[in-house]
Amino acid sequence: MSTPSSAFQPIRRLTPRDLTACADLSENRGWPREEHKWGLLLTAGTGYGIDDPDGGLVTACVVTSYGPQDRPALAAIGMVLVAERHARQGVGRRLMRHVVAELGTTPVTLHATPYGRPLYEELGFKTTGRAEMVRGHFVPGGPEPEVATRAATAEDLTAILRLDEEVFGTDRTHMITRLPAFADQLRVAEENGRIIGYAAAWPNLDNHVVGPLIARDTEAAKALIASLAAHVDGPLRTDIDVRHEELLAWVKERGLAPTSFNAVMTYGIAELPGDWTRRFAPLTVAAG
Repeated sequence: MSTPSSAFQPIRRLTPRDLTACADLSENRGWPREEHKWGLLLTAGTGYGIDDPDGGLVTACVVTSYGPQDRPALAAIGMVLVAERHARQGVGRRLMRHVVAELGTTPVTLHATPYGRPLYEELGFKTTGRAEMVRGHFVPGGPEPEVATRAATAEDLTAILRLDEEVFGTDRTHMITRLPAFADQLRVAEENGRIIGYAAAWPNLDNHVVGPLIARDTEAAKALIASLAAHVDGPLRTDIDVRHEELLAWVKERGLAPTSFNAVMTYGIAELPGDWTRRFAPLTVAAG
């Protein structure tokens, strides 16, 4: 049985020193530990949690803010977890209310599972889109996309950041500049010497996640996925905006099977900023 006092423990900021406790909490709820991803989120974002008097964490989440530091244009909430023995006691609701209140007037987005969606709706979040997770071994086939791709270099970073801000709708330099160290691959799509897209593949347990995936059009997105897959052993996983029907059909024809859907939800804003037609997949659903 949980101790009644656990629900009244203070909410505190988490730091990278809490990585193991966060991974333990993931495992407790049947999620993979994902320590590599937790490390990025706790470094680039702000973690919130409640300590369990008996050790570990009762609940946790991470907020990643984008835009000017003193006045963020957008914040993404992810990794919202409550330990099994503290579930259904209002702890997650309390944490979310605290985080939303602390964000003030900053617009917020998150990806919600069917399980979590009712809570977010209760808090005032609205569903504005959907993303489909696909996973599997990529099998090349059919006509190759006629877009040139190559490994990104340090000299490409300025152009990548400019393109990312244009498509994402706000600056996320503090996240994108971490990609070369976080990801196993960072590749760009080019036309006439100009970067028209970029994508990363980063390790996550027994697979590689493709994200972010930003491209001028579907052909460039296909070329980036195919080029990443060519340098990966094992399955790929990515979360594609369902409006990109052609890309979803293409990856499914090449071995990636649908596994789940998440609702893309917003609070304080009617829709996400930027250009969804060029935004194919997030870096991770936890960070937008």
